[in-house]
Order: sequence, then structure tokens, then C-alpha cells
Amino acid sequence: MNSVLGEGMSWGVVLQFALALSGFAIFALLVVFVAYLLMRLLFLAVPAPAVVRFLSWRYLIHRPTNLIGVVGIFLGTGALIMILSIMTGFLEETRRSMRGSLSDLILALPGTEPPSRPWDAEKILEVVRADPRVEAASAHLTWPCFLTREGGNSLMMLSDPQRSQYAFVQLAGIDENDEKSSTSFHQSLIAPPNYGESVSDPTRPFAPPPEYDPSMGIPRASVILGDQLYNVHRLSRGDFVTLIIPVRDPESEYGFAAKEREFVVAGSFRSSENEMDLERVYIERGQLARFMAGANEEDPLPKNAMNVSQILIKLRDYERDSKAVAAELGDTLRSRRLIDRSCELKTWEEFRGSLLGAIENERVLLGIMLSLVLLVACFTVFAILSMMVSEKRRDIGILTALGATPQLSLMVFLAIGFWDALIGAVLGASTGVVLALTIDDIERWLSNALGVQIFNRNVYIFDSIPSVVTPIAVAAIVLGAFVCTLIFAAIPAWRAARLEPVDALRNE
Repeated sequence: MNSVLGEGMSWGVVLQFALALSGFAIFALLVVFVAYLLMRLLFLAVPAPAVVRFLSWRYLIHRPTNLIGVVGIFLGTGALIMILSIMTGFLEETRRSMRGSLSDLILALPGTEPPSRPWDAEKILEVVRADPRVEAASAHLTWPCFLTREGGNSLMMLSDPQRSQYAFVQLAGIDENDEKSSTSFHQSLIAPPNYGESVSDPTRPFAPPPEYDPSMGIPRASVILGDQLYNVHRLSRGDFVTLIIPVRDPESEYGFAAKEREFVVAGSFRSSENEMDLERVYIERGQLARFMAGANEEDPLPKNAMNVSQILIKLRDYERDSKAVAAELGDTLRSRRLIDRSCELKTWEEFRGSLLGAIENERVLLGIMLSLVLLVACFTVFAILSMMVSEKRRDIGILTALGATPQLSLMVFLAIGFWDALIGAVLGASTGVVLALTIDDIERWLSNALGVQIFNRNVYIFDSIPSVVTPIAVAAIVLGAFVCTLIFAAIPAWRAARLEPVDALRNE
């Protein structure tokens, strides 16, 4: 017998899928059983007149259509909690990764005019580090660059619209010791690479790799590439790469000239940012400054060479001091004429505000969309109770004729909506929290069972699906389900309370 069903579908996959459906069916039966036990428990625990509890309970369990409302609230509440927990996890993980690569505060230092007056990075760092609220600070020199290598495919990338971006990278000149204390640079060096090769000695990342042969021409400085960029260019540790940068042409007021130099690859780094691993190349700050000024690797740094473009500042307590330190340090540096008004000192959240805002907006929009599912479930409760009021007109008339007050009829149908909301919201909240906390294990199991990669960790650079359950958000969702259901149930309950016993019995 052929072991393949169609194209790419095997009997093993079908069996795994059938087992998954069986597991879901067992889980659904378990939820129904727990719902029944909860209903029995609440029937005795909730304080209410005995006749209200009795009638609402009988109407609830003897009309299976009432369970549709319970299931709707259960699904809406559970889905809302699970999705919002995952989106909150993505937002927190993204915030954490951005904060690690950018540090807490960023002082942007644009190119000076005239170019003969570069910023004094050492004096700026001295003032910044003197603040007791600052834990560490480091200087960066960033510059755009084109990367190519002999026998590589960089030039071919330019003719491919989908891959041309990989030939252009961002050079980041850093001081390795300062960088380790102020950002997550060291963690990215020791993180296991997906595609590249780690540097031979993380304590001396820019040291020549063991594969480097210094006898091949002049000594070459080392560079460290992002893990995915390393893979795109198919590099190996010890390979030579040529970096081409644009610099100002002294013979033209608005023109630029290209400078190129060969460097040796010391290894790769793996950060928590996919974009950073595709475009970042680390180099020693002094070597990048010499490269831009046209000096050789071992020459003294030219006096007027540009050697800094931004200062990264790590605080001891970001939440408490970020705004105050940003304002006070900016004023101090300007008063000492170390920076001017063209320089901006921002928090990392302000620096990446557009991306963080987009993720936050997505979370809000998903919450609104899933809230509509909950509204549909509440409307189902309204429709079911409206039908019940029409069908139970005779019962309502008899009860009223026997002395039941309109308030009693109102409480009976409100109690039915209360059971629907309580059971559906509690079970939905419990299931949503459990699914949110175990979503990564569920995804891995489903991916193995179906043979499909549901969550590609290489895209997000997350080791697991992030999920953060916020108790306040869970409580707000459960309370919202209660309020919404009771509001929708109040309309048919009010109609039942307004029925006249004579009219109800005459119509029957």
C-alpha cells in the first residue's frame, strides 16, 4: 500500500493529526465535566432565594441551548487571555532585546561642522560617568558600508532586488571593555550561533583568529559580523572581507569618495534582534576612525579624525532615573560646551518609539477584535434568553398568579445569565492562562505532529514563544465578560418581569 497520501502527506502525519484531534476531544469533555461540577457547587454556594436558584438551575441544565452561551463566553474569554498574553510577551521580549543592544540612554552626536572640530568622546564620557546614577557608558562610531569579498556573491546581490540589502551593512566601532559593561555585547558573543562561528576568545573578541596568517601582506584588523549576515555571505572564521565606505571628498564641497580596506573575520555574534544580525558589523572604534581618516591600522589616530557618533549610557535604575538623567546630563554637557543643540539625548524607548508603538497598537487591535467575539457570545445569551422568555410565558404567568413578584421573575432570568457568565468566564480564564503558560510546548508538539514549522524561531530569534500572563488583565477580562453578559441578559429578564399573568395565561 502506498504510504503517501497526495503530495507531502504521509500516513504518519494523518495518525499524528488524528491523535491531536482525539486529545482535543478529551480536553473538551474534561472542560464540560468540570463545568458541570462547578455548576453544582455554585448552585449551593451562591446566596439567592431558593426558588430563584432552583428555577434558574432547572432552566439551565434542561435546555442544552443554554450551553451555547456558556461555550461562547468560554471561548471568547480564553482566546482573549491567551492572545493578549502572547502579544504582551512579544512586546516585553522586544523591549528587552532593544534595551540590551541600545542601552538605556543614547546621546546622538551628528557630524560636526566644520569637520576639523570632532567631538571629544573622552571628556563626554568623563562627565557622564561622574553621575552616580550612571552604571556604565561607552562610545560608538557608526558608519554605512558596502561589504564584499573575493569569490563572494556580494556584487551579484546588487542585481537582485530581494538580496541587495544584504550587501550594505552598518559598521559599529566600539571599545570592547566599555561595550561589555554598558550593553549586551558580551552576551551576544557567547550566545550559541545558528549559522556562524563564535570568536575564539570572547574576552579578546578583536584578537586575530587562529585561522589568520599574519604573513599574508600587511596586518589586518578584525571584524565581527552578525550571525545571519555571516551566513548570507557564506563566510568562515579567518576569511578576508573588503569594506567600502563613503567619505567626504576634500576636493569637492558636496562630493564623496569611496575608501576600501581588507579586514579579517574574527567570528560572528548572535543578538536577540533579527535586523541587527543582518546588518551589523563590529570593529574596534580606533580602527574605524583610522579607516575613515585614511590612516593605516598601526598609525596614530589623526588629530581631526571623527571618532564618535553616539554615546550609550546604562543606568542603575532606568525606571526611576531615565527622564531626570536625560534632562540633567544634556544640560550639563551643553553648559560645558561639550555638545551643542544639534545633539539629542534620548531614552531607548524614545529612540525606538515607532516600533514599540506599532507592537503596542497591534496588541490593542487584537484585544478589540477578540472582544467582538466575546460580544457575539453575549448576544447569543441574549437571543437564548429572549427565546426562553417567549417559550416560558405560561410558567411566568402561573408563578405570578401564585404570588411571585416581578422582581422574582427578573432575578430568575438574570441568574441564568449569571450562571452563563460565571461558568464560561471562570473556565475560559483558567484555560486561557494554562494555554498561555504552555503555548511553547503545545507549538512544539503540534509542529512535530503535523510536520509543519508553526513558529519559526530563526525569524524572531526567540528560543521560545514568549508569553506574559498579567493578573490585572485576566481579572479585567473576566469582569468585562460578567458585566457584558449581565447587561445583555437584563433585557429579556426585564421583559419577563413586565409580563401580566392574565395576558400570559390567555395567550397560552
